[in-house]
Amino acid sequence: MNILIDPNITYVILVGGLLMAILALFAPGTGVIEIGALFALVIAGYGIYHMPINYWALAVLLIGVFPFLLALRKSRHWYFLVVSLAALIIGSAYLFDSGVWWRPAVHPLLAAVVSILAGLLIWLVASKGLEAMQRRPTFETRMQNLIGAIGEAKTTVYAEGSVYVGGEMWSAYSGQEIPAKTRVRVVRRDGFVLEVEKA
Repeated sequence: MNILIDPNITYVILVGGLLMAILALFAPGTGVIEIGALFALVIAGYGIYHMPINYWALAVLLIGVFPFLLALRKSRHWYFLVVSLAALIIGSAYLFDSGVWWRPAVHPLLAAVVSILAGLLIWLVASKGLEAMQRRPTFETRMQNLIGAIGEAKTTVYAEGSVYVGGEMWSAYSGQEIPAKTRVRVVRRDGFVLEVEKA
């Protein structure tokens, strides 16, 4: 188990576990990523438990989160991302105490490569997720957009029936009988039931 007390190995396992945990939050699925994240974080925790931590480096890592969040909110201000990555690299290199304050315990090149790759991956996933959330129409907006939409009667529609509108099947009624396979236009919406007419 001595290999797990190596700062470089512990650091890589820790970052891998955190990345898997973040990806599991954005894309929950089979549980494989979640189990992998838990396993990696337990192994990293063992290494962290047996190595002294530089609390100032941990503070630098935590402070680096704020420019990262600003980079997400203001995508054109890329320098926030650069500041965040610089804090991530410095904090990562000095996270574990080497016994000499000026000597990093994690190899600086390893800290730089892993920090930049992990930081950019998280930024990409988070920014795309936020972009998708902002573009996703609300349920009420989708419902309002049904008025005037064109669809097709799947059954005969009169007092009741079914129509296909906006990529979904809907219950519908009409003031006049509309045969199946006829194009229809949505006149109004009454809850989840549409009033339609021949298009």
